[in-house]
Amino acid sequence: MTTRRTETPEARRRAALPPAGTRVLCAVSGGLDSMCLLHMLDDWRREGGGGVIAAHFNHCLRGAAADRDEEFVREICRRWNIPLTVGRGDVGAFAAREGQTVEEAARTLRYAFLRQAAEAEGCDLICTAHHADDNAETILLNLLRGTGLRGLTGMDRERDGLCRPLLDVTRAELADYAARWNIPHREDETNADPDAAARNLLRLRVMPLLKELNPRAVEHINRAAGQLRAADDALEAEARRRAACAEREPGRISLPAEALARAPEAVGPRMLLGLLDLLGVGRKDFGAVHLEAVLDLARRGGGQIDLPRGVTARCRRERLILETRPQPLTGARLIPNQPLVWGDYTLTLLERREGEGLALGPGGEAVGVGPCPAGERLTLPGSRGGRTVKRLCLDRGVSLAERETLPAVYVDGTLAAVWRLGVDVKFLPEGDRLRFVRIEKKREADRV
Repeated sequence: MTTRRTETPEARRRAALPPAGTRVLCAVSGGLDSMCLLHMLDDWRREGGGGVIAAHFNHCLRGAAADRDEEFVREICRRWNIPLTVGRGDVGAFAAREGQTVEEAARTLRYAFLRQAAEAEGCDLICTAHHADDNAETILLNLLRGTGLRGLTGMDRERDGLCRPLLDVTRAELADYAARWNIPHREDETNADPDAAARNLLRLRVMPLLKELNPRAVEHINRAAGQLRAADDALEAEARRRAACAEREPGRISLPAEALARAPEAVGPRMLLGLLDLLGVGRKDFGAVHLEAVLDLARRGGGQIDLPRGVTARCRRERLILETRPQPLTGARLIPNQPLVWGDYTLTLLERREGEGLALGPGGEAVGVGPCPAGERLTLPGSRGGRTVKRLCLDRGVSLAERETLPAVYVDGTLAAVWRLGVDVKFLPEGDRLRFVRIEKKREADRV
């Protein structure tokens, strides 16, 4: 979806609508912003633009108030004749379990739900109601926290099927729109508390001061972000051009050290980040200190350093080489409907059979995945008794190297099943009541 800056709020709204024939999932919290977006998309739908499905996620953080928000969205969707899908998640428990802040956990669960709902409903786009003020606040927060150029470019208008069609529309313009069309909405009471979150403090106290200095502060911040995005895109293109000489093998990326050493100061780190993407480890955990260390290595033309995420950087025969070190697999808990990448496998805990995997009975609380234990025993259906995992692997022709990568499923800490071997009789499903661990292995072409 594309949009352009036009003269009037109404024209900007029209320019932001999806292409005709698109099927859209609209994230709806019940607040003013998302209710305005739902109303706009409903008008677009009625005019023959495409299909709209509303999606509401109950974070279970505000007790009865959250339930009232959910019921409000249900009632409006019934009144407007818009299909609705609803998800729920215990954000507080998830945050504590995963070591995330409540805000991070809420975002993780909410977007996982939206993507799952979009896939289930056959939607082409997920639309959220982030607007120009949200974007300006994000840019300022990134600046305060310490960011590079990318953090100053603001939110992506569209990326990976997620679309923010209102980024050119201000909060004041949405309020005018809501008043004009008498759009009902509910406000989260925590939004009025400046101490509830850093964004609240910025929105309630800092942004009003900036608007006193210049009423067009939001517009100017967003315009500057657009210009920075153009500059950032140009630097990324130059980094890709200079790194095009890189040679790629499984678990290994190399290029002439000189190509990196002679890159402009603003381009060299971007080249490295692009190489890390190609290596398959991504950019998370790689800070400026790591990138500068690799650049220094390339300039010196010799040496070796260890980096985050199991990466080693070394110079050999005038080439810089980035390699991944094999990492020991550890245990992890499976969260229902949340895919987990574990080694060469992706595991998803479901309440139904879907694809290949292991079917378990409904008993037990915690379901997790961990390394395959050679000395543990499984009693498989039809066997005369328990046998060690090592013996079962030998019987089935599973090599030692492969055994060490097989996912083993645990229920409340007890071994319940091993992929390729089967499920212990104590954990077999009872009739139609089951939990299913879907297991998908990476294809050779997907490995890096």
